[in-house]
Amino acid sequence: ADIISCVEFNSTGDLLATGDKGGRVVIFQRDKAGKIAIPSRGEYNVYSTFQSHEPEFDYLKSLEIEEKINKIRWLKRTNPANFLLSTNDKTIKLWKVTERDKRPEGYNLKDESGLMRDPTNVTSLRVPSFKPMELMVEASPRRIFANAHTYHINSISVNSDQETYLSADDLRINLWHLEVTDQSFNIVDIKPANMEELTEVITAAEFHPHECNLFVYSSSKGTIRLCDMREQALCDKHAKLFEEPEDPTNRSFFSEIISSISDVKFSHNGRYMVTRDYLSIKVWDLLMETKPIETYQVHEYLRSKLCSLYENDCIFDKFECSWSGDDRHIMTGSYNNFYRMFDREAKRDTTLEACRENMKPRTILKPRKVCTGGKRKKEEINVDCLDFNKKILHTAWHPLENILAVAATNNLYIFQSKD
Repeated sequence: ADIISCVEFNSTGDLLATGDKGGRVVIFQRDKAGKIAIPSRGEYNVYSTFQSHEPEFDYLKSLEIEEKINKIRWLKRTNPANFLLSTNDKTIKLWKVTERDKRPEGYNLKDESGLMRDPTNVTSLRVPSFKPMELMVEASPRRIFANAHTYHINSISVNSDQETYLSADDLRINLWHLEVTDQSFNIVDIKPANMEELTEVITAAEFHPHECNLFVYSSSKGTIRLCDMREQALCDKHAKLFEEPEDPTNRSFFSEIISSISDVKFSHNGRYMVTRDYLSIKVWDLLMETKPIETYQVHEYLRSKLCSLYENDCIFDKFECSWSGDDRHIMTGSYNNFYRMFDREAKRDTTLEACRENMKPRTILKPRKVCTGGKRKKEEINVDCLDFNKKILHTAWHPLENILAVAATNNLYIFQSKD
């Protein structure tokens, strides 16, 4: 139940939320002393924990609905409270997270324990006052958006207007207003009239960071469609289709499975997007649909192992990807608790490991290398020794600094660049 299923920084990076398989949301707050220290330290402490979703049962379909949190998205802060959206397979909730450090005291008609007094015994009039108390963080559900998805929700994304958001399941994308819970607009529907003709499903969807009318969604066929809501209400006809022609030399039984896109993210400047498929991560320029401008191999050494990865279902793992705040680096996870970082300018890549052995604070991580057959150098690890049960599916990059949050099963690791 405590396996982490999503990780998300808020827009300032001072708060970090994680969701888990048990339906809980844990919010971490950056240590204020560490933030202003020179050099600054990316230390986070638990700020609030609450149960976001409970397991449910759909009696009409005789289906259990898991409480697992699929996605968390923060809203930009406009007042002292923080707001976030969290979703499981079916229901999206808007949570308000507030702080209380004062409490009212000195009521006339209530005693100190809160019981009502007999008004006839009140002889003098007191003015109630606020007294300091220990800080309390409260999370309360402000809106519940339910009953709009027939299939499992895989993505939610808040629009740049901060008034609307989208939610995507396997075949449809809905547009919601944050104030309206009883209706949503269906903006994409790829469900065929006959389900036997179904050839692809939606795997991820996201709004553009600046243009409130643009959004993208990726599919299990390896295509990404950019849609413009100004064109028409139902965006079944895309404005742009991004797809890379398949290399015939690499064609195999697994080609379709490994070309499925598990995540798509716009860069912060809105010019590029990054997509992750099973073996690689690609950067696309929104102005060029024909092919990606950059392709990075995440774990090419697994290409020869696809058969066993298919048998143990690992080939269906959905890895996420993230951009650094300056859009220079991209990060994604791999197996054996490895995560990969790619420097787009220097064309360098690094493999690091998230494990408890090197988790003494300020330990500098050593880059890891995987070798395939032949002679193995001392610090290298053989591809046959990789642990496929240890996988990093969920990662997040601080929006302003080089601080990374990496979820490895039920552990959350925070890494900070040393420079």
